[in-house]
Amino acid sequence: MNAKQSDTLDEQSLHQLAEQALRQYPQELQGEIALICRSENATFVVRLADCSRLALRVHRDDYHQRNEIESELSWLDSLRETGIQVPEALVGSNGQRVQTLALDEQHSRHVVLFRWIAGEMPTTEVDPRAFAQLGEVTARLHQHSQNWEKPAGFKRIVWDHQTMTGDKGHWGRWQDAPGLREEDHPLVERTLARVDRTLQKYGKNPRRYGLIHADLRLTNLLLHKGETRVIDFDDCGMGWYMHDAAAAISFVEHHPRAQEWVEHWLAGYQRICPLSEECLAVIPTMIIQRRIQLLAWVGSHATTEMAISLGDRWVADSIKLCEAYLATEECALAVI
Repeated sequence: MNAKQSDTLDEQSLHQLAEQALRQYPQELQGEIALICRSENATFVVRLADCSRLALRVHRDDYHQRNEIESELSWLDSLRETGIQVPEALVGSNGQRVQTLALDEQHSRHVVLFRWIAGEMPTTEVDPRAFAQLGEVTARLHQHSQNWEKPAGFKRIVWDHQTMTGDKGHWGRWQDAPGLREEDHPLVERTLARVDRTLQKYGKNPRRYGLIHADLRLTNLLLHKGETRVIDFDDCGMGWYMHDAAAAISFVEHHPRAQEWVEHWLAGYQRICPLSEECLAVIPTMIIQRRIQLLAWVGSHATTEMAISLGDRWVADSIKLCEAYLATEECALAVI
């Protein structure tokens, strides 16, 4: 799968599609809609007459099939049964939770309406203890994943070295990152070769590789009255559990406090699931792999608000992280 720009529809067309989708739900779930953000999908807030809110997710047409979205919702159902605060999909008037709307004879969009989850989104200035909360809730997700019997027909995206950073990666090609110099390509290639060797040795034992969130970063957390809530499972799929440690500091791996954040994440995680020396040792490899995966994402999403906000230094900082990894076999999280 080669990633392309998040969606080809303009905002007016997306808004009309969202209004059409909302009419597939009971009257009490209909209200005024407004776009919140666009990335892989378009997310709208729905404001109801009683002042409550819902979240409407309009999927782009080339990322997930309907059965893959239904599989995501099945995992969310099971997670909520264990007390983990995650989104809940609502049923439409047709008895379905995934609505499919045709754009024309060849194209359609899948839509899901979720209950709103209250909370504040943390930033890089957050108290480091929030990363401990994140690590703890991540461990609970992993515990559930390892013990959950998936329903028949369950299917989610696969995250491995090739689908993350290969030429046909789910998020595109790292070579297409704006501002990445061609003379830096060999350095990234050497980094990926070492990552590949390390992960081949680490392996995919079921205690190390399984169903993960795959994008558990600050923007997918909500903090509410001391509780950590997890949202946006759109990228959940089969991957290395320790990839979620790398995802926790997505886009800010070069930040001076990144090492501190990872340490707090690990402290929280190990309150629930102690980690082996092998799992701890592989985390720097997961972090540099994730950073190169994000280079690919930036390349295929260059016009999105998130990609633009990274600024001119972000790609150069990525190269420095590769250099540090090759020099020390660790991500030098605080050297930039």
